[in-house]
Amino acid sequence: MNDNKMATDLNIDQIKYSDVFDLKLSKRRPDSTLIIGLSAAVCLIVTALVLTGTLSAFYNIPAILLVFLGTLAVTMISYKSTDLARTLSECIELLAPKSANNSDACENILHLARYSKENGILALEKINNSISGDMFLRRAISLIIEGTNAEALEKILTQEMHEISQSRRTSVEVLRRLAEVAPSMGLIGTLIGLIQLLGNLNSPAEIGPAMAIALLTTFYGAVLAYMVFAPLAAKLEINIAAENTINQTYRRGAISITKQEHPHTLAMYFHNSSSRY
Repeated sequence: MNDNKMATDLNIDQIKYSDVFDLKLSKRRPDSTLIIGLSAAVCLIVTALVLTGTLSAFYNIPAILLVFLGTLAVTMISYKSTDLARTLSECIELLAPKSANNSDACENILHLARYSKENGILALEKINNSISGDMFLRRAISLIIEGTNAEALEKILTQEMHEISQSRRTSVEVLRRLAEVAPSMGLIGTLIGLIQLLGNLNSPAEIGPAMAIALLTTFYGAVLAYMVFAPLAAKLEINIAAENTINQTYRRGAISITKQEHPHTLAMYFHNSSSRY
């Protein structure tokens, strides 16, 4: 909510007719911290293995199949294929997420409130047709243009916010489930390796491969869980919270426009909301 402070510094009287067409809509930009973090983690491990001179020793096909495919297979039991596909899509989008912030959202809705106050609610249709990349804002403006009353508007937008959030939180749950399963599959691989090892104590040639599976499955499981799945789940959850805050701002602004409140009233609401934090 601290972003609201920047928006409330905006002088409502300075918003001009032409400014409203320059809304600060969300655009996808590479997430440098995520990309650098993942790359650095991978590079550190690879560098450590190379320095030991045993990089090839950490490549074991049976261990890879057991942990990677096993983790995916077990997770598939708990979720629908659509949930898994959505999770994959969400993870790809994390590399280049929407760059919107609540400060821009406050400023956008204040522009729209002033424009509708001066030109009438129906005039928003021209602007709505040019909005892309923020479907929630576009949906809110469409409901305003259709003449939806404030109570119904709040109910509809609240329900849509819940559905958006719930859908994305399912992806967080999938990633957390993957983070839980990966070490477990590593443990299963360790047990398999130990059983093979103990069953072939009289065959020295079989001890090495069995020990490799026992240790490498644990290694693969830990890397997947704590370097990939858990960080991605945390990142996605942060993005969901930010998106929900922005949608709350648009919902409050849409209600204000529907009630035909003065833009100063909306600006004061944002100011009072930010001052509580």
